Amino acid sequence: MRYHRIFCFWALTFCLTAPAFAHHIAVVTNRDNPVHNLTSAALVKVLKGETKKWSNGTDIVLVLHKSSPDEDTTLEHLCKMTEQELKAFLVAHKDSIRLVATDSDVIDTVAATPGAVGLVEEHSINDRITVVKVDGKLPLESGYLPH
Repeated sequence: MRYHRIFCFWALTFCLTAPAFAHHIAVVTNRDNPVHNLTSAALVKVLKGETKKWSNGTDIVLVLHKSSPDEDTTLEHLCKMTEQELKAFLVAHKDSIRLVATDSDVIDTVAATPGAVGLVEEHSINDRITVVKVDGKLPLESGYLPH
């Protein structure tokens, strides 16, 4: 019985603190991009490659991580794709998506590429890129869609 209580205590503690360890993904663009706010529907069109140009006519360049379980989960959720559908999508669009290794690489590529957009963890944000509001909200605000 004693071990049962200890287990329950630790399980409850983990459940209550788990959200504090959640990763917060931010949508970022090149600083010269005129778009600073997207609707969730417009963001999905950008991520799926359905929207190919920004409002100023600049080509959209999608910059993603080569391997990021958090980013993959976010993309699956936003684009309403299964893991297999996302993998197939990335393979089918490999020539139009730039794949990089780290958040730092995403920021470097987005900062240096007109029209670029990417996803990074919120702790990686710096002044070299612009954070895009989604449905009027910024990362860490309740309801920010890319979580």
